[in-house]
Amino acid sequence: MPKPGPHNAITDVPGVRVGQVERTDAPYLTGTTVLHFPGTAIAGVDVRGGAPGTRETDLLDPVNSNPGVNAIVLTGGSAYGLDTAGGVMGWLEEQGQGIRVGAGEHDVVPIVPTAVLFDLGRGGGFQARPTADWGRRAIEAATDGEVAQGNHGAGAGARTGRLKGGVGSASIRFDDGTTVGALVVVNAVGSTVDSQGRLYGERFALDNEFGQLRTPTEPPPEGPAGPLPGMNTVIAVIATDVPLDKAAAKRMAMVAHDGLARAIDPIHTLVDGDAIFAVSTTTGVPRLSVTDPAALIQLETVFAAGAQALSRAIVHGVLAAESVETPAGRLLSYRDAYPSAFGDGRTT
Repeated sequence: MPKPGPHNAITDVPGVRVGQVERTDAPYLTGTTVLHFPGTAIAGVDVRGGAPGTRETDLLDPVNSNPGVNAIVLTGGSAYGLDTAGGVMGWLEEQGQGIRVGAGEHDVVPIVPTAVLFDLGRGGGFQARPTADWGRRAIEAATDGEVAQGNHGAGAGARTGRLKGGVGSASIRFDDGTTVGALVVVNAVGSTVDSQGRLYGERFALDNEFGQLRTPTEPPPEGPAGPLPGMNTVIAVIATDVPLDKAAAKRMAMVAHDGLARAIDPIHTLVDGDAIFAVSTTTGVPRLSVTDPAALIQLETVFAAGAQALSRAIVHGVLAAESVETPAGRLLSYRDAYPSAFGDGRTT
């Protein structure tokens, strides 16, 4: 049976670094999460929400010539948050990382696809949103170690249904060393819990990673009113060290949406901008293709692992989230809304 990697996070995949910046002091309640791929990565994307906010996603289409990405940004701030990619690009340019377009050391164009979620005004100030400097500071802070979850990075202002959402991450490592990881920002109009207060995604746990969760006795929280139309979106990155070509990366992103559907209900609504990126960090080797029958079993195994890791990452993001005060009232975390759900050995 596969097990989580050492960090149980997307950084267990070699070649993935994560950095995050957030502000939670009023009127701020927002942040930015950057995934940096120092050796570049082959990437694909699949957008299924009806109200997406993205940048540089067309380059990832398998029919286009882009050879890889240097970083991916997940951020709050709605469309204004797309500015954070500029800060990431500026830092990468200084490092000489990007598509080389000239003879100079820094004559590069970094490729930084970006997806945003809606959290404008969630902390009280509509103009209190991420800027280009947030992107620069996030990539400067990127490491391949543990990933801070819950109210960090782009998860600072996230919510899901009537509960606090957040950043979550998880990984799967197979006996042969193959690793698949996921990082998600849970900011959905839908709910991560069923009518009994159980988390939809908890059944996918590996090695008791969520602790001894019980059916809670508390009623569903009333809390602040549900999100207004458009104030949502789940954005995520799936990564693996299996060598995929662009078409296979695209397919991995498509299958990963199953992981959203298993852990959030409803999903892919007209007022969500749900988007998933998939990356392969291994370079310089023959790549697996969806047109190669000999690769079928390995590809399907990796795709399924990505969807499962994403469901687990959603649970981690919700369990790690902390209650916050908003202009509409206190937004409860799952732990504060359902304290009876936790038995001995609980984890985050």
